[in-house]
Amino acid sequence: QVQLVESGGGLVQAGGSLRLSCAASGRTFSSYVMGWFRQAPGKEREFVGGIRWSGGSGGSAYYADSVKGRFTISRDNAKNTVYLQMNSLKPEDTAVYYCAGAEMGLDFDSWGQGTQVTVSS
Repeated sequence: QVQLVESGGGLVQAGGSLRLSCAASGRTFSSYVMGWFRQAPGKEREFVGGIRWSGGSGGSAYYADSVKGRFTISRDNAKNTVYLQMNSLKPEDTAVYYCAGAEMGLDFDSWGQGTQVTVSS
């Protein structure tokens, strides 16, 4: 259905920062939900955070406990783009990061190709 493209991954030292972008094709409706997931080598895919296109910045984003306080999700509706700002990165944050989309109340059924984030010690 919707096409998603992640970008912004790379190599960074522990304590550094990266910003990932997820661009969605076509029109994104206010009821749409965007999520960030990651999968480390040998690990299952885990939820990182999500954001709704509607609502203010204060209540539109939510995060997994493992990244809360370090990662921030934001959006630019005009560009159909969601961002994942990652600060205070740790080696355990190393993973392939994916963005996903869903209509509100439904499963995430649109996925990007992923972008590699590597945090060195």
